[in-house]
Amino acid sequence: MVSLAPGEFASGYWGRRPLLSRAASLPAPSHGFDAAAVDELLSRRALRTPFLRMARDGVTLDPRDLTLGGGVGAAIGDQVSEDKVLRQFADGATIVLQGLHRTWEPVSRTARELAADLGHPVQVNAYVTPPQNRGFDDHYDVHDVFVVQVEGEKHWRVRTPVLEAPLRHEPWTDRREAVAAAADAEPVVDAVLRPGDCLYLPRGWLHSATALGGTSIHLTFGVHVWTGRTLADDLLAAAGRRLDADPALRESLPVGVDALDPRTTSRARDALRDSVLRALDAVSDEELAAALARRARAAERAEPLGVLAQHRSAGAEVGPRWRVRRGLAARWEGDALVSRIGRFEATGADRRGLESLLTGAVTPEAMDEALRRRLVLAGVLVLDDDLED
Repeated sequence: MVSLAPGEFASGYWGRRPLLSRAASLPAPSHGFDAAAVDELLSRRALRTPFLRMARDGVTLDPRDLTLGGGVGAAIGDQVSEDKVLRQFADGATIVLQGLHRTWEPVSRTARELAADLGHPVQVNAYVTPPQNRGFDDHYDVHDVFVVQVEGEKHWRVRTPVLEAPLRHEPWTDRREAVAAAADAEPVVDAVLRPGDCLYLPRGWLHSATALGGTSIHLTFGVHVWTGRTLADDLLAAAGRRLDADPALRESLPVGVDALDPRTTSRARDALRDSVLRALDAVSDEELAAALARRARAAERAEPLGVLAQHRSAGAEVGPRWRVRRGLAARWEGDALVSRIGRFEATGADRRGLESLLTGAVTPEAMDEALRRRLVLAGVLVLDDDLED
């Protein structure tokens, strides 16, 4: 998605500063998204909120202004109404298709590939803005973004952060006044994006965009970065579990303790510090790695599979070609392979066979037939010509 070599982007731009890459310097897009996809999603996929939201003049519209019931046999009151969406769009509201990595497979595949390259989870929204309109005022995101222009043109203005590298709990709405004041500053990026162009923005950088001429469609690949604070939270949580078992901390404070006297806590501080440091030192690298792995598994899903095709082919003696499912995020925890699709228990020869499969030492076809069938029905192996191809 960028015009630089991976190493150059990682060292010079990742998390540091914006980068504009023009379509001429990028490979042809693989996201498979266009105006026809927007119409398909709005009118034929029975989308529900929050997969759709709309905004006008920087204000998000009430979901009831976009939805209706599903009719006979689909008694769901918040399905997207294309008629309401059309009226709002004609009045200047921007369409936001959220979680597009879950509803449009080519976009999902591109998001999985980007997440694999970056090592951080990715989600995707589409923004469809009517001519000469700006969907949102200057703001910043708490995740990095890659903006890919799909159709039309959009004028982007990017300004320096009011808060460097904001964390997930530090949204721009907590700093409205500072953001409004910074919106008058000279832009660092002042450019028109055309189809195929890509703009990378690290979290915290202020931005706004206005559609020019006709309808503008762009995709935003949001990268929900892991940070040192992520690891610190996991480390402190693991240490906290050890503090529960510390006899010194389980003792009651003295009778007559004065909870309003600062000397109460100051006298206990040294002992507390020693206990906390011991607990922190007791957390192993493996325990911390397992905590981050749990976050990674929860943040994304493995690639899709065809349920009926998978089941039908599981018992076939000849014909199917299998491969390891992409995006499993699998690791061994004891004798269980734990991944985004659950736990797979394997001991003895089964474990050795599965380890050989995961390292590429053997192919699925060369595996024990019973083990292969178990892996197919567990979703670890998928058809080589499944929905991904």
